[in-house]
Amino acid sequence: MTIAKVEIERFSLTSSKPFEAIVAALKAAVGQPDMVEFFRTTRATNSFPDLERIVQSGLGRTGLMLFAEFDLGDILRRESGSKTPKIIRLVMGNPLIMKEMVKHVPDAGSYAPVTVLIDERSDGVHVSYDRMESYLLPYGNAAALAVARSLDEKITTLLRECTG
Repeated sequence: MTIAKVEIERFSLTSSKPFEAIVAALKAAVGQPDMVEFFRTTRATNSFPDLERIVQSGLGRTGLMLFAEFDLGDILRRESGSKTPKIIRLVMGNPLIMKEMVKHVPDAGSYAPVTVLIDERSDGVHVSYDRMESYLLPYGNAAALAVARSLDEKITTLLRECTG
């Protein structure tokens, strides 16, 4: 049995933009394929070029796609009966980017696709992302770290655009 301690870097921004505007901007920037159909189609491919073509068709202008959305605020509001808090978790990424990290560091599959958390607080809307490089740093693989840094840049640029 092995237990490793991993220190995570969290990238966070606070915005005065409305919660709904930030969520809409993020969703508009990433592809939103029908995930049931996406997985059915990718599993049915017989070649990597076919798989790449399907993945590329599901990506948005950022080279990312939305895999899942969890409205955590909805669950909290059902308990409290109020209209707040608003909090949503978007799971996004690109299977081709994930592949490049996983082939060097298999444990990268535990961290990709990534989570972007958007939550409304009294001081504004917080948008947070745990940097992939920080997850992979303990593995010391230069190739995986280069891919992780590129992904981090892609995500943090997107978050700045959507919150600024």
